[in-house]
Amino acid sequence: MTPLSTFVPVVALLISSTMWGVLWYPLRLLEHNGLQGVWSTLILYCAAMLVGLPMLWRHRVEFHHLGHYVVLALASGWCNVAFILAVIDGNVVRVLLLFYLSPLWTVLFGKLILHESMTREAKATLLLAMTGAVIMLWNPEVGLPWPQDTADWLAISSGMAFALSNVVVRKVQGVSIWTKAAVAWGGVVIVAVALLLITTPSLPQVSGAVYLSAFALGAICIVTMTMAVLYGVTHMPAHRSAVILLFEIVVGTVSAQILTDEVVQLAEWIGGALIVSAALFAARSHAREGC
Repeated sequence: MTPLSTFVPVVALLISSTMWGVLWYPLRLLEHNGLQGVWSTLILYCAAMLVGLPMLWRHRVEFHHLGHYVVLALASGWCNVAFILAVIDGNVVRVLLLFYLSPLWTVLFGKLILHESMTREAKATLLLAMTGAVIMLWNPEVGLPWPQDTADWLAISSGMAFALSNVVVRKVQGVSIWTKAAVAWGGVVIVAVALLLITTPSLPQVSGAVYLSAFALGAICIVTMTMAVLYGVTHMPAHRSAVILLFEIVVGTVSAQILTDEVVQLAEWIGGALIVSAALFAARSHAREGC
């Protein structure tokens, strides 16, 4: 592997991680200007779909195994919708750390769906992630390690959906990046529309500039982030991409400290450190398996 072929995927993943780490801020600005989270999500991903339609048409012959695509679309859809709603309303760092419980869910889904045996490394990853979650979610008043608010539930379920989508992707091989992106974007649109139909909110009465800002955010940022991460994970071993993607936590933490008055408690730092350690441990295990 040449230095250039290694360098470009790394840069792609760092760009994606950085953008995901600060995405919460423009989303909160849209919310502050009257465009609620589900509406923002719908507009962002409709814009991404419009940008991707020409390439999607070129790769239309790849749409087979529709059952897998349906699961992938719904998992990706909930992952993104739940994550966006969580970072709008919740503590940014806490949301990111709970989202990165995904190695725990990946181990469990791998066991249930792919019938993978649980190695000692997998069990250690599970234990680390669960311990971190218990510490973060422990409520002294209630005494149970339970999500404390809606943002916690959204962050955890988003990580679960992310893990499920990754497991399903491993069952769908030989598919172009654009097809994977289109399935993910389409899933977000479907889930967002379903939520809007259930909650029946009226169309937000905001200025055209706000709608245009949301559309531009989707057409530029969502497309760039999605294509960058798909390119990076496609052209790099899974264990290396998993570690680099954790840079999102660093960016999210720094940006939240600069742009908000949110405080991260000691228990969240300790629990978060264990969760990140679980992710790093899982990546190291993948590295050994690939040798």
